[in-house]
Amino acid sequence: MKVLVTGGAGFIGSHVVEDLLRKGFEVIVIDNLSSGRYEYIERYVLNGDIKFFNTDLKFFNDELLKLFKDVDVVYHLAANPEVRVSLTEPRIHFNDNVLATFNVLEACRFNKVKSLVFTSSSTVYGDAKVIPTPENYSPLEPISVYGASKLASENLIITYSKLYGIKSIILRLANIIGFRQSHGVIVDFIKKLRSNPEELEILGDGKQRKSYLHISDLITAINTIMENLESLKSSYEVFNVGNTDWVDVDEIASEVVSKLGLKNVKFHHRMTTPDGRGWVGDVKFMLLDVSKLCSLGWKPRLNSKEAIRVAIEEIIKYL
Repeated sequence: MKVLVTGGAGFIGSHVVEDLLRKGFEVIVIDNLSSGRYEYIERYVLNGDIKFFNTDLKFFNDELLKLFKDVDVVYHLAANPEVRVSLTEPRIHFNDNVLATFNVLEACRFNKVKSLVFTSSSTVYGDAKVIPTPENYSPLEPISVYGASKLASENLIITYSKLYGIKSIILRLANIIGFRQSHGVIVDFIKKLRSNPEELEILGDGKQRKSYLHISDLITAINTIMENLESLKSSYEVFNVGNTDWVDVDEIASEVVSKLGLKNVKFHHRMTTPDGRGWVGDVKFMLLDVSKLCSLGWKPRLNSKEAIRVAIEEIIKYL
């Protein structure tokens, strides 16, 4: 099978690429390296295991169309992942997330691609009033431009699935953590503590509580869904992908301090919003209902706290 991965040099994308290679698939990677890192996939490129194209999905042209020729499945993972950026530079998220998704869909349409997997986000739910939050929760009211861009992309994908027969899987991800992660609360805390091991600034009140899933459990989740692809009746399916529990920011801070072998670190909470969020547009409480995914036979190997401990150890080694 011929598979194309957009954002294949990124944190999640590089792990997906490695898993696809283990299955023996022919893999093409598109990445403009704005947040991805070539070194994550370099050995596979040099060995001839994958074909890599430093291409920007914001620009639709004949060269882009050719890359999708004879492709069976597209894993569309390319996006700008920085939620905070969308507050000050919303156009970046429109171009990198919405426009890029539209161009991917057009390339799929022209080349009659059969299936598409899209990494969306739990941020599409906004401040959900039902926790754990199921896939059929409504109304979907994102509180960040990032979340809005993911929801807009979802709607484009759903429409293309209905109109052009592209079997689509939409994955609404919780916080994915682990080896090669380059941003997020764990990375921020490690960098801050290496700069000043006596004090740690925490954005918000530290009580923000969310679900965390290790990258290895995300890969098994994707595999479980793809193994059941033929049995899924609808032209598209939406799956929450997260853990069954959650952890607050202060707990993560304590785990990072412990793993770095530090003691007597003073926590300083910097209030950026009246209700203790990390920043304007930050969802304070997030726990997804993953029963739909679990009904296919999947379950996370690590709970949120275990995933955080493993991820901290992995990130410390390369950061």
